[in-house]
Amino acid sequence: MNGHDRRRFLASTVGAAAAAVPWLPSRARGAAPPPRIKVGQVGIGHNHASAKMATFRKLADQYEVVGVVESDPEWRRKRGHDPAYRGLTWMTEEQLLNAQGLTAVAVETDVPDLVPTAARCLDAGMHLHLDKPGGESLGPFEKLLAEAERRGLTVQLGYMYRNNPAVQFCLRAVREGWLGEVFEVHAVMSRRDGADYRRWLSQFRGGAMYIFGCHLIDLLVAMLGKPDRITPYQRQTLPEPAGLYDHGLAVLEYPRATATVRTSVVEVEGYQRRQLVVCGDEGTVDIRPLEPPRLRLALAKPREPFTTGYQEVPLPPVPGRYDDQLLELARVIRGEIANPYPPAHERLVQEALLAACGYAP
Repeated sequence: MNGHDRRRFLASTVGAAAAAVPWLPSRARGAAPPPRIKVGQVGIGHNHASAKMATFRKLADQYEVVGVVESDPEWRRKRGHDPAYRGLTWMTEEQLLNAQGLTAVAVETDVPDLVPTAARCLDAGMHLHLDKPGGESLGPFEKLLAEAERRGLTVQLGYMYRNNPAVQFCLRAVREGWLGEVFEVHAVMSRRDGADYRRWLSQFRGGAMYIFGCHLIDLLVAMLGKPDRITPYQRQTLPEPAGLYDHGLAVLEYPRATATVRTSVVEVEGYQRRQLVVCGDEGTVDIRPLEPPRLRLALAKPREPFTTGYQEVPLPPVPGRYDDQLLELARVIRGEIANPYPPAHERLVQEALLAACGYAP
């Protein structure tokens, strides 16, 4: 495969490369840039919060940051001096939601407060970027999505692997039949954490699966749809704190396939083994690690521009973990594209996540 073929293939295959900046050609012809979207952030307690704000500010041609909210003085003390917030206006939630022209809010509170906070922002008429996961019970999250549909507002969940170029390649390969009949999927998302994080994590009955498995289940649902059955296997490796499921396995069963999701916070160099491996009777996609992504493809027969056997698939550089996701949000808010992950998908992901964690239905 020569360089021209690679570029042509990736431009048509990888959404992160082809769709992330779809307005660039029109700008080259002299068209005016789209109006900036006024956005604010509520909460800085989520572990992704500062990076999201840094990304909104980086995408200054798309977003105008109005301000940031944090009502908890402890979070403000711990994280308020992060460079991502430097020079921004600190507001109350009421002030932000009443700011003139505000269109969208990123909800980045600590995890237990995500859904209640999002509901208040939605009531104020805001499009949402809502970090994950969507709560330890399904009802409030379903109500949030239903209200967003009723109002015609967007709720984008913070599952960053959706826009990973290797993952987008994999989803296309599955949908277009390159891999034949998918019969198994191996998905792993692990890391190693110390005592402070373990104490924080112990507040969730779903443990590591709840916080990390959601990313993988999101991809499985996008790829294979609703599973027929989900069986959780939750375990504790280290003794403290009591009751913390610090590693887990969930088996998702489909008519012709099984998928395993493994998560842990006790794996040495776990980031390096984060993976998504999809096996079909005509090919395999092996993404390992997920970040920065490395992709290998095995094919039983050629699929232009790829040949039979195992081969490395070149990927475009990833500009930032959240860039493509927040660019996509801007396009959805402007009505340029439909939301690729509509409320029906988000409901199904949340339902499957809770089952994978062992929460009662």
